[in-house]
Amino acid sequence: MQMKYCKTAELEIAYEERGSSDGFPVIFLHGFPDDPRTWDGVVEPLLKMGFRTIAPYLRGYGQTRFLKEGFVGSGQQAALGKDLLDLMDGLHLKDVGLVGYDWGGRAACIVAALWPERVRWLVSIGGYHIQNIANAHVPSHPEQELRFWYQWYFGAERGVLGLKKNRYELCKLLWKLWSPNLDFTDEEYDRTAKSFDNASFVDVVIHCYRHRYRTAPGAAEFEEIEQRLAELPKIPVPTVVLHGGTDGCKPPDDSQSHDKFFTSFYERRIVKQAGHILSREDPGTVLKAILDVSAAGVGGQRPATSARV
Repeated sequence: MQMKYCKTAELEIAYEERGSSDGFPVIFLHGFPDDPRTWDGVVEPLLKMGFRTIAPYLRGYGQTRFLKEGFVGSGQQAALGKDLLDLMDGLHLKDVGLVGYDWGGRAACIVAALWPERVRWLVSIGGYHIQNIANAHVPSHPEQELRFWYQWYFGAERGVLGLKKNRYELCKLLWKLWSPNLDFTDEEYDRTAKSFDNASFVDVVIHCYRHRYRTAPGAAEFEEIEQRLAELPKIPVPTVVLHGGTDGCKPPDDSQSHDKFFTSFYERRIVKQAGHILSREDPGTVLKAILDVSAAGVGGQRPATSARV
């Protein structure tokens, strides 16, 4: 693994690259609160098959830095998508596979929807991640509102202070709640938790959730992209959706009707014993999804299906 850096107009994006430069590039995008370690169990076997893997640290994580010192950056969905596109441009990648979950899944879905000519296929853990911000005021079922307690917490100044003071314990609690069957050690968590020490982590996280619920404005430079996302654009590239059956953040019912957002080959697979951090819990299933959708991306379309694995 090599840690490399790519400068964009706003960021110096840190990313881990492995494999031959001649291999087909697959970009792995982590969620909140996580980092590229979440993909280790998937990347290793792909390298033996000749793929090139690229795993960036999202804005606010690890060694990714804003170029302007002291700059308070946006965490809105358009920023995440634009970061991914800028990384692809900076690395001169015209045709890629995308794998992501949570925040990373959102970035992957945005690029696959708005710039599909750059994406050969997509594996999205959790379904269609583009936010319907216009309907953010509409309440969910009380059980889902309870699962999103941290988002309401971050909407208050108490939550800002809590994330600053207790980010290690808070993020560890989210792992436990979201993936109840994930048997992780303190050492495993610590390897990732150091990525939350980024100076912009709190600002980006807080803005992410406040913008989602229209309690914080978006950045002007992302407004055009946000307007396109407000239309909930369909994704026309071959896609496999994975969803953990024990996901404690967004249970599998959440993605049940997401097939309407995909217009090419599409399969939705429920992974019974996995939770929200499926990449850590069942990397073999993620690997199989990559290989299956890779074949679909070469071979054309097949009927949409939904299966349990």
